[in-house]
Order: sequence, then C-alpha cells, then structure tokens
Amino acid sequence: MNPADAAATPAHERAAPGRAAPASAASGPATSGPATSGHAASTPRPPLAPLALGPVIAAMLTLGALLAATSNRYGYHRDELYFRMLDPAWGYFDQPPLTPLIARTLASIVDEPWLLRLPAIVAAVLAVLIAALIAREVGGARRAQALAAWTAAAAAFPMIFGHVLLTASIDLVVWPLVCLFAMRALLRRDGRWWLTVGLVAGLATYNKLLVAVLLVGLGAGLVAFGPWRALRSPWIWGGILIAVVLALPAIVYQATHGWPQLAMGAALAEDNGGETRWLMWPMLLLLTGPLLVPIWVTGLVELARRRSWRDIRLLIGAFVVVLVFTFAGSAQFFYPLGVLQVLLAIGCVPTAEWMRARVRRALAWTAVALNGAISAVIALPLVPVDVVGATPLAGINQVTADSVGWPRYVEQIADAAGSVPGAPIITSNYGEAGALDRFGPAVGLDPADVFSGHNELWFQGHPPDAVDTAVFVGYGPRLLGPLFDACEVHDELDNGLGVDNEEQGIPVTVCTGMRVPWSEAWPRFAHLD
Repeated sequence: MNPADAAATPAHERAAPGRAAPASAASGPATSGPATSGHAASTPRPPLAPLALGPVIAAMLTLGALLAATSNRYGYHRDELYFRMLDPAWGYFDQPPLTPLIARTLASIVDEPWLLRLPAIVAAVLAVLIAALIAREVGGARRAQALAAWTAAAAAFPMIFGHVLLTASIDLVVWPLVCLFAMRALLRRDGRWWLTVGLVAGLATYNKLLVAVLLVGLGAGLVAFGPWRALRSPWIWGGILIAVVLALPAIVYQATHGWPQLAMGAALAEDNGGETRWLMWPMLLLLTGPLLVPIWVTGLVELARRRSWRDIRLLIGAFVVVLVFTFAGSAQFFYPLGVLQVLLAIGCVPTAEWMRARVRRALAWTAVALNGAISAVIALPLVPVDVVGATPLAGINQVTADSVGWPRYVEQIADAAGSVPGAPIITSNYGEAGALDRFGPAVGLDPADVFSGHNELWFQGHPPDAVDTAVFVGYGPRLLGPLFDACEVHDELDNGLGVDNEEQGIPVTVCTGMRVPWSEAWPRFAHLD
C-alpha cells in the first residue's frame, strides 16, 4: 500500500510536465522572516504543511511492531551483557553512565532481552517521527513527510541499532534531533531553538561523548557556509553554555581519570584502524541501504543548490567533519549514520517532487519496500537460530554473531570450573564476563568469582593474592605460561550453531601453581578495545 497516496498531492507539490516545482513551494519552511541569509531580497516563506500523521504513525507502528516481535529472539548482545552487570557510577573508563544505568535498571525488573531492548525500540520509532519533522521543516508536504518516515523505518543500520541496546541506539534520536533544532533556529530565524540544541547535546553526553563531533561539525559548517548572523546571536552562545554545563560531569570524570576517552579512541583506532578507513566508504552505501542512497545523495546535492536551503548548508559541513573524524580516528565505521539520517529525510523533499508521475511513485515506493525487506532479513533475527550459521547473515551483521551461543559457552566454562571448585574465572572480554554473570548462577557459578581485564572490568579488581589456581577463557600460553607452573586446555568454546563469532573456538584453560601474586600479575591482563 502506498501511504503517500492516501490523499491527493497538495497543489504546491504539483508542477506541469517538464517543469520543476518552484523552489519556494518545494522547499521553503514556514517563518515570518525572510527566506535567505541576507544576500538577496527577503521573501516570505509559505507556511509549513500539516504533519502527515497517518503515514507517519503507520511507519512508526510498523517498525515498532517488527522490532518488538523479534526482540527476544537469539539472545543478549555482548554489549548488553556487559552493560547489565555494571554497577551504577558517574562514568566508566570506556563510556558515560546512561546506557549501562538503563540496562542495569531494566535487568533488575525483568532480566530478559525483550525488556532490555525497549529503549532501543523507542529510539528507533522516535527517529521515524523526527525524520518526518525534518522533511516538513524544509518544506515537505504530505508525500515528502510520508517518504521520510517510511525510509527511516526501512533503513538498515537504524533497524540494527533498534534491535539491541547499544549507545548507538540512543544516538538514533540524538543526532537527528540536534540537527532538527539547529535547522529550526536558522530557518525560522528564532534563536531560542539554539537552547534546545544545547539541551539535547548536553544531555547526550551522558550516553556518548561523540555528540561533540556533531557540534563541531555544525559549528564548522556555520563558519564555512553561514549564515554568519547566527554567530552574533546571544541564543547560540546560550545554547553552548547549556551544553557545557550539562556536560560538566562527563568532563570532570574525564579530567580526573586521565582522559580515558582518548585512550579508548586510540585503542579502537589501533584495533580497527586499517579496516575502518577502507570500510567506511562502502558502508556509506550500506548504512541506510543501497536503494536509499540516491535519496540521501539528492539531499546533500540539493542542500548545496537550493537558495531556500542556504541557511542550513551547515549540515554539509557537519557531514564532512564527521567523515574526516571517522577516517582519521578510524574507530567505528558507523559514525556518519547520524548525519546520513538527516540527509535522507531532507532528500525526501526533492524525491517527492520527482514522484509526480505514477510510474515514478511506484518505482520509489517499491525501492523503499524492497530496501526495508532486505534490511529486516539482515538486521533482525528472522532466520531460525539453528540454521543461521549456514547463512551469510552472521558474517554480514556482527550484531547477529555477537548474540548467539552465550548459554552454551557458560555451560562449557562451568564444566571446566567444576574441575577446580572455587577457583576464579578470568575472561578475555566483557561479553564472556557478562554471560557468566547472567547465566552462571543457573549452572552453579558465583558471579563474584568472575574477573576480566577488559575495559572497565579491569578496574573492578583481581582475585586474592593467595589464590594460585584459576580458569582462563580466551587466554593463551604466551601470557599464562610465565605465570603458572602448569596449564592445561580443558575445552574449546563451541556454540554448536556454526556461527563464527569472537568466542568460537577459543580455549578454556585451567592453570595451577601461580608463581607471582595477582596484584603483580593483574596489569598484564589489562586491555582496551
């Protein structure tokens, strides 16, 4: 069903064959002020079209229902297992406190993936609404808003991040909302919206400090493209002040802990550097889905071309800055996603104009539907878990690979631990530690006996110095050999599903006769990635 055709196209979206729709009708949002940045004669903007509630709500409900229906399939993601085991704190070495606090709180109510993932579902659904609002803000009428909502619901990585609770899940809302409020400040000539930009960005630092890159990008875009009058507004400086004040806890934590975010960034760059630098380019085609690329590219091009969008060309600067940061920092390839969401929504306005002919409408909606179907198969656990290993899905989507096998792994580790009752278990990463915390009690393991040198967990302590026997998950003889008199591989982890994830095939080793105290050996186990 074509949601945009539920009502006739408004007159200002129609144009005679062979003629482009007037720029003011196609793209000018409503304000009482002029449409340009002062370089040309002022012209009043037409009022904003009504919000297309029907198709927007339909897209939100469709995505929400799909995510909810699949939320408890496969199992916890490794990051979710990690988040739910962290005690509340002002911050952690590898991230701010919000997402772990959400996970810990929800796990204390019902410790199942479906509840843990509810905030991610809400974020993905709200991102659909924000996409429609962005299209509306730049002059999109019913069809453009409907297209923006359905493309947001059918995009690939928003669907992935809507399925599991990651810090990037919250960013599905944060980045487009910051951009929407900045657009309103400029297009409506109402500087008070800069205060909301600062409010959202400041609160976002409790989830992820990456929002600072977006702000730097918007600032660079404002300096490069204008309108420079905004820099003289006290409201924009008020927004900056609000953001800084709200971010103070994160800043203080970083300053008092040796700026761990820099250490984490360097560790991620070292771990992912070469891969991220080349992977980010094809991922620009895959983050939303290949069939939606023409829409966001059109949005980027039209931002540069349309005079009525001159005041929001700072988004071009933001896109360039995020790309440069991703390439130079080489941490995670999906960092440009937040800006791509905005460009996709903006691109729906010229695309809706192009869709005047029935054949074009059919072509566009077919592309959106096909993109959504492909994205759902790749992003969500639709394939039965017992056959997913026979498909390429786990290799395409790392979230799938990181969400299977945990109970079986814990059983294998428990079997090794049974040979040395009471011995501590040292895991090589936080996913294994989190799995033991969640599933260990059911097989007789005490979470208090579980330790790890990975990221924040290293700071939570080591086994007592008097302990001279331990079970190690994922560590090899190069590290363990000099520390113990004897080490024996008890088993190798196997999820039984043929899924090649980080745990598949790693050794479970029992070591006895520790030669040095744990307090001396523990620094050797610390690692960031």
